[in-house]
Amino acid sequence: MSARPLIVRTGAFGDVVVLTTLIHLLSARYGSPVDVVGADAWTEALLADDPAVAEIHLLTSRNTPYALNPSQWRVARWLRRRGRGPVYMCDNHPRLLALLRRGGVREEDMVRRPIEDEAPEAPIRLWPDRWLDMGMRDPVSPFPTHAVDAQAYRLPSLVLGDAARQEYRRWKQAKGLRGPLILLQPGNKRTHKRGTVATRQHPKFWPPESWAALADAIWQDLPDAQVLLCGSPQERSVLEEIRVAAGNDPRMHNLGSELPIPRLLALIEDAHSMVSVDTGPAHAAAALACPLVVMFGHASPLKWRPLGPGKVLVLRGERGDQSEVRDLSATQVISAWRSAVAGDPHSS
Repeated sequence: MSARPLIVRTGAFGDVVVLTTLIHLLSARYGSPVDVVGADAWTEALLADDPAVAEIHLLTSRNTPYALNPSQWRVARWLRRRGRGPVYMCDNHPRLLALLRRGGVREEDMVRRPIEDEAPEAPIRLWPDRWLDMGMRDPVSPFPTHAVDAQAYRLPSLVLGDAARQEYRRWKQAKGLRGPLILLQPGNKRTHKRGTVATRQHPKFWPPESWAALADAIWQDLPDAQVLLCGSPQERSVLEEIRVAAGNDPRMHNLGSELPIPRLLALIEDAHSMVSVDTGPAHAAAALACPLVVMFGHASPLKWRPLGPGKVLVLRGERGDQSEVRDLSATQVISAWRSAVAGDPHSS
């Protein structure tokens, strides 16, 4: 009987970063790397260099019926070949549970995330703490484990390979980037999926003029700093609005088409600091110990706050769940950024 654990989690970018808490805990408990079933290419890109991860298998959709989804067929075949082991079911989605049964996974081998954890009356907790509780539970089947201190694995962490660092250094040299690198992450996949109009209506929207004021303050403190606008190719036009608002200063760069995930992680690892809305790259910055200021809107920091070994400062408006990022003034964010980098060796 194989005791290699399996995690099923079809999450977004930030969800996968936070999942490293559970991955590293289970790897230590079972004395084995962990298999992962996830969604989208970012799962593989984020976890590919982590020695605590064995095999990664991706689903293109968990909602599409099995008969119409070849990725589910492939995962089911792999599960049947894989044999038994503890399965940590992080998504209690009916089609995912059905897929596991098609792959021969037994109910007694599974640990499911408690459904009551998502009940309205449940206490609000950070995701790493939820994963620690789940990771210390055992399936009914008796798989051997080691005694561990769960709290030692509370902070999400990412592992970056030498190939990604070398590629990043070549790119950085070709771009001529010198001096402190400050990263600004204005949006996420939901903020911009319908373009600029949706962006301005979204609770995570912060005006280009505010981002420009932040950049001006950064250059007051660090005249040689390069301010790098980070985002996806779909966000490039929105990033360009910020660059224009900053007067097309040559020290500001729109990287909306230049940041595949391995390069983004190497950039974050190398960066002086980051200011971000609540989104996946903010979780990566926290995990990689990049000094971070993160701005929250409706979502509660008590549930979604990034954690990591570095300094993380969280800002939110005074309206609770009705807060929007636009409620925050440039003065507030500038003050938080200065606090986040105080004492940082790169800040002078």
